[in-house]
Amino acid sequence: MRSALLPLSTDWLATYGIQTFASLAALLVYFLITRFAFPRIEEGVEQGKFKSEATLKAFRLTRFFSGIVVIVALLVIWGFDFSGLLLVTTSIITVLGIALFAGWSILSNVTAFIVLLLHRSYRRGNFIRVIDFDNYIEGYIAEVNLFNTRLITESRETVIYPNNLLISRPTIINPKTRMSGLGKINEPLPPATDEDN
Repeated sequence: MRSALLPLSTDWLATYGIQTFASLAALLVYFLITRFAFPRIEEGVEQGKFKSEATLKAFRLTRFFSGIVVIVALLVIWGFDFSGLLLVTTSIITVLGIALFAGWSILSNVTAFIVLLLHRSYRRGNFIRVIDFDNYIEGYIAEVNLFNTRLITESRETVIYPNNLLISRPTIINPKTRMSGLGKINEPLPPATDEDN
């Protein structure tokens, strides 16, 4: 029985050896990504003094996206015929790519969540002022969630602010002076000089 299986296994390995090794390499890459990304995420959450729930959410996101990449790589390695799915696949990848990085997209908040967890300036308890044109909002960072950040103003009001806006707007971390939590910036700009033109 064993002698009969040996030629079959060597024939199979000769036929599919490259695909097998490429598949093992893709799985190794998945494990390396999770192995090196998880400590970095834990370090960012710990330094930011965020809750452990943020770590779990970031782990799930990392596993999900790296898993999708590995599954697609395995399908390509084993010769899955994408000719019929090529248009649909490229459309989905394009829409998903835009959704994860476009400022108007809800999914871009997920990408911003990872950035906020790993950015050292956005720690829990830091007082921040976010400037949006001539408006501002300020408060203490209480929690960073998947889609938004919870700020607590000095008057103990809770403000839920979208993550993608938080990283795309100018932000002052621990400003020297404090304003009233929400409002308009009333200070006039200095007059233009000849050097500005």
